[in-house]
Amino acid sequence: MLRIRQILGIQESPVVTAALDRARAAENQAEQLAESMADLQRALDDPGWDSLIRGGDREFNREGLRRAAQAARVMAVANPLIKRGLGIRQAYVWGQGVQIQARATGKNDTNKAEQDVNAVVQAFLDDPGNRAAFTGDQAQEESERVLGTDGNFFLACFTSPLTGFVQVRSIPFDEIVETITNPDDLDDPWYYKREWVQRELTLDGKQTETTKTEYYPALGYAGRTRHKWIDGYKVNLDTPIHHTSVNRLDGWQFGIGDAYAALPWARLYKDFLSDWAVLVKSLSQFAWKVTTKGSKAQTARAALRRRPGGPDVPGNENNTGATAVLGQDASLEAIPKTGATIDSESGRPLAAMIAAALGIPVTTLMADPGQTGARAVAETLNLPTRLEMTQRRSLWEETYRSILQYVITQAVKAPRGPLQGVITRDPFSRREVIVLTGDTDTTIEFDWPPLDEVPLNVIIEAIAKADSTKTLPPVQIAKLLLAALGVKDADEIIDDLTDDDGNWLDPYATVGQAVGDAATAAFRRGVDPSEAVR
Repeated sequence: MLRIRQILGIQESPVVTAALDRARAAENQAEQLAESMADLQRALDDPGWDSLIRGGDREFNREGLRRAAQAARVMAVANPLIKRGLGIRQAYVWGQGVQIQARATGKNDTNKAEQDVNAVVQAFLDDPGNRAAFTGDQAQEESERVLGTDGNFFLACFTSPLTGFVQVRSIPFDEIVETITNPDDLDDPWYYKREWVQRELTLDGKQTETTKTEYYPALGYAGRTRHKWIDGYKVNLDTPIHHTSVNRLDGWQFGIGDAYAALPWARLYKDFLSDWAVLVKSLSQFAWKVTTKGSKAQTARAALRRRPGGPDVPGNENNTGATAVLGQDASLEAIPKTGATIDSESGRPLAAMIAAALGIPVTTLMADPGQTGARAVAETLNLPTRLEMTQRRSLWEETYRSILQYVITQAVKAPRGPLQGVITRDPFSRREVIVLTGDTDTTIEFDWPPLDEVPLNVIIEAIAKADSTKTLPPVQIAKLLLAALGVKDADEIIDDLTDDDGNWLDPYATVGQAVGDAATAAFRRGVDPSEAVR
């Protein structure tokens, strides 16, 4: 800097000196920042990070995901905290049930041409096979637990080409070995490759096993070409597969279970409790100390073992509170426990890591607020947990919506399907677009009970006040009351409370009023009123 000033002939002045000082300070700061960035880069080059990254590449291939799922399944059965955590998640999502129905019921008074889409939806939901595999209470519990252990839930839609009726069956994650996606879009699956062992029973009562490999199109596949064979294997074009996954990162073909992050901490907590139990047991083995003089120790030890209730007395090996008879030179006193640490609460941070991995509070996971907590804390669902469970509900809602839209589409496409409409393809996405005749709405409605534990009398009072405003139709008030009371299959009760045109039938109306309403409705339909009241 001095040489530069001499060459340029810059005169020393306070202003120039201050500017040069600021320039030197900025230069030093830039050098320090460059050194800091270099330190961060060197930290990432640490062998520990390299090992973790390489392990991640190997761990999350298809074989790694399979092993992770197997470990999670074992822990979901054998480890109490993993089992309880997944059970709590399942109860939050499905414990209160959900009401599903189509908006179009064929009873629209203003649209006489409306088709009964809800009848098609309810026929699918109530089918015994579909209830066993997907829509029933037990199936919903199993499917949520599958997301907890495997992170992937596959549902095959077996479709009747004649009637369009759809029956769904779940496919184990281990059988799906590959996903073929759009070459230009990894988030657009085209086909799933399935490998499994098929067991059949022959006529003579013997079981045979055959290894099979087949392909299935993804539900909603919109490719221009529908392949019948891939690599020499059959493609089941009439059985698309829907894939539900969780914890999947961008570019991944498969997800990973909710329990995966909790597995190492569950093992550590189990080892901690095992060591704690061993410590307590070892301390209980030596509860008393005998002190004697000279060579009388062996005599005192034998007398202590032969005392009434002692271990040498048959039938009294584990008795406590017995009496020891010793000589005048021997004394018996309890061993102090002040130096032994037997506090099981020391392992609570390990349990907190399990709870964090499963997305639930540690007080809820352990059903215990701990030594410093309050009982109300253990019974309260905090906002982050409530939002996470609401998000999981939304995930299942999208799964159901996709399946039901496929059910409606097949009811239109099949020659003997119960619905009529026109199916076109979107010119950009190439996906099928359905338009039902009669301007019929295809919207599917989902009614989830609130996760907050609101007293029932408060909910009923709020519905009663809403009814008193006379702004909501009686049918909507009935739906709210049935949902608040947790009534399943509420749509069947609503059908009984409405006539063929969707008009409300007051269940507490007098016989004369009911007869008059029936006669009026028949007259509006152009039917002889006298026939309607017979």
